[in-house]
Amino acid sequence: MSMSSHAELRSRYEDFLRGERHNCVDRIVSAVDDYVHRVESVAAASSTNEKGGNNKSAATASGVAGGCPRVRISLGELRSYSTQLAQSLQHVSPLRHIRALEAACHAIASEERPGYDTKLTQTSSGSTLTSSQMKVSLAGPFSSQTDSPRTLTSSRLRHLVCVEGVATKVNSVKPKIVKSVHYNPSKSTHESREYVDASHPYLNLPVIDATGREMPDRLLTLTSSSYPTRDAENNPLETEFGLCEYADSQTVTLQEMPERAPHGQLPRSVELVLDKDLVDKIKPGDRVQIVGVYRALSGGMGAASIRSSFKTVVLVNNITALNRDVANLVFDSRDVHEIRTLSKRNDILDVLARSIAPSIHGHDVIKKALVLQLLSGVERNLENGTHLRGDVNILLVGDPSTAKSQLLRSAMTIAPLAVSTTGKGSSGVGLTAAVTSDPETRERRLEAGAMVLADRGLVCVDEFDKMSEVDRVAIHEAMEQQTVTISKAGIHASLNARCSVLAAANPVYGQYDGHRRPQENIGLPDSLLSRFDLLFIVLDQLDPTSDRRIAAHVLRGHRYRRPGAGFGVDTSTSSGYGFDDDSDSDGEDGADRISDLRKRSTSIWQKNHHKTAEVSQARMNSRRKNGRGNDSHTDEILCQDFLR
Repeated sequence: MSMSSHAELRSRYEDFLRGERHNCVDRIVSAVDDYVHRVESVAAASSTNEKGGNNKSAATASGVAGGCPRVRISLGELRSYSTQLAQSLQHVSPLRHIRALEAACHAIASEERPGYDTKLTQTSSGSTLTSSQMKVSLAGPFSSQTDSPRTLTSSRLRHLVCVEGVATKVNSVKPKIVKSVHYNPSKSTHESREYVDASHPYLNLPVIDATGREMPDRLLTLTSSSYPTRDAENNPLETEFGLCEYADSQTVTLQEMPERAPHGQLPRSVELVLDKDLVDKIKPGDRVQIVGVYRALSGGMGAASIRSSFKTVVLVNNITALNRDVANLVFDSRDVHEIRTLSKRNDILDVLARSIAPSIHGHDVIKKALVLQLLSGVERNLENGTHLRGDVNILLVGDPSTAKSQLLRSAMTIAPLAVSTTGKGSSGVGLTAAVTSDPETRERRLEAGAMVLADRGLVCVDEFDKMSEVDRVAIHEAMEQQTVTISKAGIHASLNARCSVLAAANPVYGQYDGHRRPQENIGLPDSLLSRFDLLFIVLDQLDPTSDRRIAAHVLRGHRYRRPGAGFGVDTSTSSGYGFDDDSDSDGEDGADRISDLRKRSTSIWQKNHHKTAEVSQARMNSRRKNGRGNDSHTDEILCQDFLR
């Protein structure tokens, strides 16, 4: 299949598209009709507003004219037609197969809608004839696990990949020369020249002639990027800029998701190349799934060295925005049943609170606040344009060694999207956004900070009091309006920062002074404190009774027996959420213990090995008052995997 000619591949893809099973022809026709309707409506609006000098409509018309109709093809549908064809598209020669697939779509579109690719577009400067052939966007499923910038190694080069990540740097859209037209005054003739750069998708592929046949002896190679000034006979040439053809191009840096990066390692990044109608679809902080071809660009970096390296990019074919609220969350029927059962409990807040950080003694009210913060509130957008945030901001201020940082870490492990930072190791632009300069092109670009990357998630800031006053002022807008506005170096942008903030700080004097007012101990400005919905003062009480309870709590946490210890139970292969066993009794029968362990291995509940007799009795009395005296889960907590 890899050695098939362009005509053979195109014929096979036409047979696949014309099949009645997946209705691909209807999708192609719909994509063409939508594009033509969009071009005509924008051109009509531009013509109507031309007398009023509305430049916005003219710019929109120009952007639509620079696009193209695009149809979505699923690899699952292609795999059901021919597994060999789908494998060749993914792993053998994806760019060559994509070219044949687009040619097949173009043939069908030209048959169903003749002349669709040549439309008269009305712009502010007059009528222009645009040529836009059909493009194809490939969708999954690709494999059981998608790639990340960390897994893109040399073995993935020249393969069709599906990468997930967060956009951190987005360059501006630049026009790329595709075809230049020059006038020869000496001969009164026009000459044209086509340009091919290193990011061209058909680079080093055989040239296709006007009849659609491959020319194996001619390959598409790189061309010079400079305009010709003289012809072959040394006659001067004049460039007709109005007749030249350009294509939009943009580069985006896609970074590995923070929660997926291994601990102690920096997140990896990969550069994306977008062109034509795919540009301007991504902004900093967006979490996207990219389908494209991973390839190395011509022109090595460090060629003078012994080990020369080449710049690798992903030529984007399809962009899918990931919903941050449900990304990477998979629910089966058992999960749905357990969630509905828990929702009927009157003490659901108490159950969730004691399930968060069970190894930390006390702080029951703070744990309930963390539950409410993780669940978040309801975001409202009023008719007058007012935005009311639904995220909850919490500040913990108190003595050292009161488990403030541990509470932050517990919330991070449960939240689907969480970004951690410290006050001393972060700046204002690092938390919000920054305008940086591209070292290669010297262009200004926008780089997202921690709060933008944690959009629809949680930001944990430890040592909040160590942050400078200038840096704290930078997050005022992000905490209340949930946006980050940038007006620097000629760049004006507004990014979403819809996240909850969980911060921990120490008092001004190291220890909380009870003889001073809380404002004097906290040492933060009122304008910043007003943006925190909940403020907790955590004190280290010098009480022997409290110290004994904390010590006993810690000892109980280290005293319980691991699941299956001493009974030969292989817990690594057990299904379910896992379980804990805090019993130290050796008088029970081994078979009964194993049966009990296996029964509990599929439950979302686990024993709380930190509980005391006083706490158990108090909870039992509370259950009896609420009519739940026979509840078997009074002293149990939810499994951590289920909470995540």
